[in-house]
Amino acid sequence: MGRISDFGSIFCLRNSRCDKMELSTKSIGRISTGIEELDLKLGGGYPEGKSILITGGTGTGKSIFGIHFLYKACKNEKKCVLIATEESPEDILEQSEILGLGLSPYYKHGQLIIEKAFQSRSEKVQTSKFGFTPEGLEIDLPSLSDFVPPDTEVVVIDNIGVFTLRLSIQDFRDQFDALNYVLSSREGCTAMFIMDETAFKMSRKLAEYSVTGSLRLSVNENPYTGNTERYLIIPKMRKTELKLESLRFEITQKGIRLF
Repeated sequence: MGRISDFGSIFCLRNSRCDKMELSTKSIGRISTGIEELDLKLGGGYPEGKSILITGGTGTGKSIFGIHFLYKACKNEKKCVLIATEESPEDILEQSEILGLGLSPYYKHGQLIIEKAFQSRSEKVQTSKFGFTPEGLEIDLPSLSDFVPPDTEVVVIDNIGVFTLRLSIQDFRDQFDALNYVLSSREGCTAMFIMDETAFKMSRKLAEYSVTGSLRLSVNENPYTGNTERYLIIPKMRKTELKLESLRFEITQKGIRLF
């Protein structure tokens, strides 16, 4: 028999008959992750109209997972929004081009909107340095939904972790739940929250309880080869049949490749 985790994912044990379980990969619509091998692991992609959390340390490829998701969604003619808190639109577009996942055409034609939260945050920090009130640095997470037009089908917030620094753990939980609820309530809107590992741990990993699925990325040393490698684990993906395993991946000139 398979078992259902505390988060609601189905982990198929060897020789189990997962195809007869009530919760199957066919019981919910899917939207492509933009990574073929990951789509196969998830039965077609992320649960459509739900929320996904990507966490990991520096250099694990969090933003690249977001670029893959946006690129495939744009290719499928979906209306997309990226709320960028750490990079400028120019840097994001340049990175997408380097990976062969060019977002520039979709950005130029308005199919992809990039909100310049990075620029706004930088300007507020500079203002505070010159002695003005720092009140503008206080962030109300649910208000991020104001940047997302009603007809948006895919929204990526990268990195939502920057908003945790001035919030108590309880305030973060309440505000994140509210933001997730607002976006999930929009018909057909799939949200991806990208969060750095430091903020994830500081907030006691509470964001993972609110979302439908989560991917944790890491960089570890392979004990057999001594090489430093990137790994992915999926601890939670509701209504999805999964093996609880660590998947190795690489960042190539064509983006993410799973093994």
